[in-house]
Amino acid sequence: MKFLDQAKIYIRSGNGGAGSVSFRREKFIPNGGPDGGDGGRGGHVWIEAVDGLNTLIDYRYQQHFKAQTGHHGQGRQMHGAKGEDVVLKVPVGTQVLDEDKETVLLDMDEPGKLVKLLSGGNGGWGNVHFKGPVNQAPRHANPGQEGQEKWIWLRLKLIADVGLAGLPNAGKSTFLAAASAARPKIADYPFTTLTPNLGVVDLSSTERFVIADIPGLIEGASEGAGLGTRFLGHVERTASLIHLVDGTQDDVAAAWRTIRTELEAYGEGLGEKAEILALNKIDALSPELREEKAAELEAVAGRRPMLVSGVSGEGVPELLRAAWAEVRKNRGEIPTEEEATEETQGGWNP
Repeated sequence: MKFLDQAKIYIRSGNGGAGSVSFRREKFIPNGGPDGGDGGRGGHVWIEAVDGLNTLIDYRYQQHFKAQTGHHGQGRQMHGAKGEDVVLKVPVGTQVLDEDKETVLLDMDEPGKLVKLLSGGNGGWGNVHFKGPVNQAPRHANPGQEGQEKWIWLRLKLIADVGLAGLPNAGKSTFLAAASAARPKIADYPFTTLTPNLGVVDLSSTERFVIADIPGLIEGASEGAGLGTRFLGHVERTASLIHLVDGTQDDVAAAWRTIRTELEAYGEGLGEKAEILALNKIDALSPELREEKAAELEAVAGRRPMLVSGVSGEGVPELLRAAWAEVRKNRGEIPTEEEATEETQGGWNP
């Protein structure tokens, strides 16, 4: 299945059915009077977030969605049936944007969330509603109300707890395969990963979180270079970022600085997210070179990086444990450093 994270679609609710002009004509009933029924309501347009979907590919081949028109009224005061609704099923995490592609109308961030996008038109009244002492035989009825129409954008932002960031060939896909059951494409050339991948990390039966591998950024990505920043929206909801730096390259400090620059240029709070820094591919480094590269990273980042290898598995459990701690902080299960400091300084007051 192809990955598609944005689509533009046209939606239209159904028109209301027209009211009926009819008169009761039966044998031995000389004064039957009007008996035209009302038209039915037009169909609504709904959107629903469902589990089991992770792409908007269904909206690649069908862009127009129209609800059914309400049925017209008939004689003998028979009202028309309402038109069938249209339900757009989207993955959890999908945002609904206006036609300008900037104004967020809805955020379908919970499974089972169901929201009405457009209301169907009301059905028209039949002539039975217009009878009275003055006009005892009305010969007109109301037409159905027009439905609503709109162009909208659907933009998917995958819901993951932790995001993987790093330059192309930093070993993100290898790390994801080592940490979860995901099997992303792995090769020895840049831009192997062209679409985001999700993996579920199971530390134990009660310790589980979702990790997202985002396609590699390069210098100038915020200006459209490489794959640009199109896929960075998928880590906006994450609790933290694991920043993998390839330990086999010459300048690890420049690699770290490049990614940090692009994250801050993108905005949306990515630059302020908790970052777990890791020096990857240490299986290819000697102990002396490991220490040298780690010291370079520590000098530029201001903190000691963790040493990991997606190939040998060295350091992977410790890194996942650190990520799990950040996930628990985001979920409110354990206090953050600021909250812990406030509790220590505040003490107990009678």
